[in-house]
Amino acid sequence: MGKILNISIKREAVIHVLCWGLIMVFPLFFYHPNDSLNDSLRHYLRSISGPLGYMVVFYINYFLFIPKYLFTGKLKRFLVLNAVTIFLVLAVTTWWWSFMGKIFPPDAAFPKLHKGPPAWLRYFQLFLMLILVVGLSVAFRMSQRWQHLNEQKQAAEQARTEAELENLRNQLNPHFLLNTLNNIYALIAFAPDKAQTAVGELSKLLRHALYDNQRKFVPLYKEVEFIKNYIELMKIRVTDNVKITTRINIDSDDATPIAPLIFISLIENAFKHGISQSGHGVISIAMNNDDGHITCEIRNTNYPKLDNDKSGSGIGLEQVSKRLEFIYKDHYTWRKGIDPATNEYYSIITLDNDNNLCDN
Repeated sequence: MGKILNISIKREAVIHVLCWGLIMVFPLFFYHPNDSLNDSLRHYLRSISGPLGYMVVFYINYFLFIPKYLFTGKLKRFLVLNAVTIFLVLAVTTWWWSFMGKIFPPDAAFPKLHKGPPAWLRYFQLFLMLILVVGLSVAFRMSQRWQHLNEQKQAAEQARTEAELENLRNQLNPHFLLNTLNNIYALIAFAPDKAQTAVGELSKLLRHALYDNQRKFVPLYKEVEFIKNYIELMKIRVTDNVKITTRINIDSDDATPIAPLIFISLIENAFKHGISQSGHGVISIAMNNDDGHITCEIRNTNYPKLDNDKSGSGIGLEQVSKRLEFIYKDHYTWRKGIDPATNEYYSIITLDNDNNLCDN
């Protein structure tokens, strides 16, 4: 952050130097070809008082009047001080013009072929320019203030998002554990051997859920291994009447970054709502990583949860939605619904495989 701030300050300083440098050399473009060197020098030294006056008014507003008075609501004092400053600059500029005229008097050897504007018009033009400089200084300082406030707002929003995301991570572990324990509890009554095996599988899952879930991104192959272990755990409790199909076309060394446990709630729901009370159902899970996109497609027969089913509170899908919005905002699509022709629920999430997301 400090490095970025230093670069911004240096860039701003360069802009100021270039702008005022151009203003300083601007009078050189208005010399008359018949002017002698003496007249040219006199004209330049007299005209340079204008840009110098602009600089004084600009920076005294930029560093003092605007932050101390305008930004603190002391508008009357701000206007009075600017009026005094402009009057002093006009007085000094008038004296400077007269002083330079005495030091560099007109050269008699070069008769003047052009007549400048009357003195009062020059003063009036200078007065208007000084007012314009005050306005430019205010506009410039206001834009900087707005940018600073916007950066603070973005930083606060980022901090809030990170806090909410961390809260979602903390909610996800007990939610996942509760659902899995409910599944194991159901096995204990009629298949204690399977329940014992399920506990062993659960220990593998918890290792990923408790440790890798604390990271914003994990390698895709680790997440796929976790999903496969979870599916194997779920298979323990279902009957042969449930047809489970998996098509996970992910390389075993695919290190593409992905948010951990982003799909697990959807797979949980597939096993929760895809199996009837009589033990029948169809569940299909497919994953691939092609053309810069990670896609997870889950389909299952639709058996809505009964009122006496206490296997979950329904916060899983809400967590998925919030995490997608926090982590993959504008970089994902999620299509879901029920196909009335087959009574099949589908959920298809596609994530942009964008490494820039990992840097945010």
